[in-house]
Amino acid sequence: MRDESHHTKWGEVLEHIGIAGIGIYLPEKQMPAREIAKLSNIPENVIIEKFGIKQKYLPGSKDTTSYMAIKASEEAIEDAGISPEEIDLLIWGGGQHKDYPCWLAGLKVAHEIGAFRAWSFDMEAMCGSMMVAIDIAKSIMLTRDDVNTVLIASGYRNVDLINLSEPTTSFMLDIGAGGAAIVLKKNLGRNIVLSSSFKGDGSFAEDCVVPVGGTKNWPMKDTDVKKFYFRVIGNPAEFKKRLSEKTTPNFFNVIKESVKKSGYSEKDIDYLAILHFKRSAHYAVLQELGLTPEQSTYLEEYGHIGQNDQLLSIKLGLKSGKIKDGSVIVMVGAGLGFVWAATTVRWG
Repeated sequence: MRDESHHTKWGEVLEHIGIAGIGIYLPEKQMPAREIAKLSNIPENVIIEKFGIKQKYLPGSKDTTSYMAIKASEEAIEDAGISPEEIDLLIWGGGQHKDYPCWLAGLKVAHEIGAFRAWSFDMEAMCGSMMVAIDIAKSIMLTRDDVNTVLIASGYRNVDLINLSEPTTSFMLDIGAGGAAIVLKKNLGRNIVLSSSFKGDGSFAEDCVVPVGGTKNWPMKDTDVKKFYFRVIGNPAEFKKRLSEKTTPNFFNVIKESVKKSGYSEKDIDYLAILHFKRSAHYAVLQELGLTPEQSTYLEEYGHIGQNDQLLSIKLGLKSGKIKDGSVIVMVGAGLGFVWAATTVRWG
């Protein structure tokens, strides 16, 4: 049943939140599949066909996590046609791997873009962060009279924490770098954010981590610098088996629940803005939902840019004409740890 508290019949909109603008920032530097193959000791054709990576983006010297979010935010503000001073709240929905440890990136972004009225906080749900941040923003906006315009800013460069020669994290070979941002406005009248769904499983919490640099292994030793990258702790085969058993059902659960709470069903989905993962998994999700490849965008030219994938996919979908007025979009992703997330949007 449709969520009657925020919208009713087709086109008859009550109190709601709309997407006013989207911004994407991609670094200048790219790593092609042949280089990934060389460093990972995996054949290039496997990198392209199985892992689904023709190239991915790497940060340059200027591309700090906050800088990439700042550039994406500037584009999102321009796309929305607003002034930075209209922003009431800025939510950092980017990576934890920021310019400095224990540091609020959102306030830096707010200052640099001229959002001088905005208050800010940082939040994290790994690669599910964009959907979580949108849902948090929606909740705040619909319960407070003084928050009408929200900017969600994200920079991501967890590629720094990936060792391509580490065999236990080959499933993370696609991770790259970039920024994304979205402007949300109360009662915009278009691009309406409907309902979200989330699923968490903490049994994976310590299976894949950066084992040094945190409070569990402090103080750091000189040798820890060479260990500062993600790896699977314990039995990699068992981890892969457990994740395979859980992740596909949880993807479908959050997608189906999100569209159902929004008043739709899977057959109403027009476009799936899904994270980058291996090629076979991408097409298996489309097939299960009864969607064609033309109803999504496979990010093989970009790799996985964390919580930025969904907004990048929407931008590409709009540019290619796959997303039109009236399209029902489902944004979907999963964050290491693990959390699965989906948000439904009615575009136009």
